[in-house]
Amino acid sequence: MAQYPRFRAAAVQAAPAFLDTTATIDKAVALIGEASRAGAQLVVFPEVFVPGYPYWNWTMTPLQGSPWFQRLFDASVDAAGPEVAQLCAAAREHGTFVVMGINERDPVSLGTLYNSLVFISDEGRVLGVHRKLVPTWAEKLTWTGGDGSSLRVYETKIGRLGGLACGENTNTLARFTLLAQGENVHTANYIALPTAPPDYDMVEAIKVRAAAHSFEGKLFTVVSCSAITPEIVDIVAHNDESRSILERKHSAFSGIFGPDGRLISEPLIDVEGIAYGDIDISACVQPKQMHDITGHYNRFDVFQLHVNRRPINRITFHDEQVPDWPDQMPGHQ
Repeated sequence: MAQYPRFRAAAVQAAPAFLDTTATIDKAVALIGEASRAGAQLVVFPEVFVPGYPYWNWTMTPLQGSPWFQRLFDASVDAAGPEVAQLCAAAREHGTFVVMGINERDPVSLGTLYNSLVFISDEGRVLGVHRKLVPTWAEKLTWTGGDGSSLRVYETKIGRLGGLACGENTNTLARFTLLAQGENVHTANYIALPTAPPDYDMVEAIKVRAAAHSFEGKLFTVVSCSAITPEIVDIVAHNDESRSILERKHSAFSGIFGPDGRLISEPLIDVEGIAYGDIDISACVQPKQMHDITGHYNRFDVFQLHVNRRPINRITFHDEQVPDWPDQMPGHQ
C-alpha cells in the first residue's frame, strides 16, 4: 500500500529588519520556532528576506542608488557562512524544512551578488542553493544571474521539493524543468512590489502564477512574499514621489495552493503573518489521470526540452607544469 507524506506548511509574510543582517536572522529564527509550534514541518520565507530587497532600484537613478548597493553588499551573506548556519541550527532544533531567500555574495568576485534560495533539511543540512536565473527589469542593477546547475528538486520525507524566485515563476521552461523532476511541493518566493505599473496588481499576478503551476503540475505551491513596512519606506524613500510609490497597497500576497489550483490556506495580503496549510501528497495522484504533463498527457516524441545543468565556469586554465623561480625558467643561465 502506497504511503504519502502528510504535513503542515507555513508561508511566512514578513518584513526583514532592513539591511540589518543580525536582526533579520534573529527574526527568521523566531518565526521558524513560531511556525514549528503551530505544527509546521515546512517553513517558507520570502525572496531575499536576508537582508532585504533593493527598492531603490525602482525609485532612484542608478547613480543615486549606487551607495545603497554597497550597503546591501556589505549586509549580504555567504551561502556557507555563519548566518546560514544559524538557520540550519534552527531547522534542526525545530525539526522543520526551511526555504530562505538571501542576497548571496559570490565567493570569488568581490562585489557580485546573487538572488538565491537556500533549501535546508529538518536535520539542519543545506540541500542546495538556487540562484535566480534572470533578475527582473531594474533588478539587473543589483544581481547577476545564476546557471542551470541549481534547477533541482530535492527528495525529502515531505515529498519532492523545489522552488523558484519571484518572476521565475512566469518562466514556463524553468517551471517545467522542476515538474519533470517529479516536484510535489513548489515554493514561490516573492517580494512586495508596490513599484509596479499602475495597471499591474501584484496580488492577482502572484495568485495567477501560483494557481497555474499547481494546476498544471498537480502539486502544492507555497507562496511566501515579503511585507513592506513604514520603517522600510522611511529608510528608502528619498522624496514624496518615491514615498507614495512605496506605500501603494495590494502589493504582497502569501498563501498555499492545492493541486486543483485553489487556495487551501487563508490569504495574507500586505500584512505580516504566517499562512498555514495542511498538505496531503496523495491529493496529487488522482488529478494526474486527467492531465499528467510530465507523463501520459504529453508527446515527448514531438516536444523535447534540453536543460544545461553544468555549472558555468568563468575561466578555464590549461596550464603546463609551473617551473620554480628562477632556476628553471626558460633561458635562465
